[in-house]
Amino acid sequence: MAERVTIPVRVIPRAGADRVDVMRAGRLVIRVSAAPEAGAANAAARAVLASALGLRTTDVRLERGSTARDKEFSIPTNAQAALAHLFK
Repeated sequence: MAERVTIPVRVIPRAGADRVDVMRAGRLVIRVSAAPEAGAANAAARAVLASALGLRTTDVRLERGSTARDKEFSIPTNAQAALAHLFK
């Protein structure tokens, strides 16, 4: 059994506020106010996702897409219930 769940995400940098938005094209949209420079937008997106799921930032890993807007984050499998709650 897998220990982590992968979440496809679209990160929109330089937004007005940091927040988890709706699903679009099969990806969870996360808006962050940070600019995409020196990994700042990635770190902000990771923190926003962790906060929305009630996890520590270290529990959320960036798996793919460090330089793209479309990314894949992973979370522990025990956080699946919180993830399902985001989509309701």
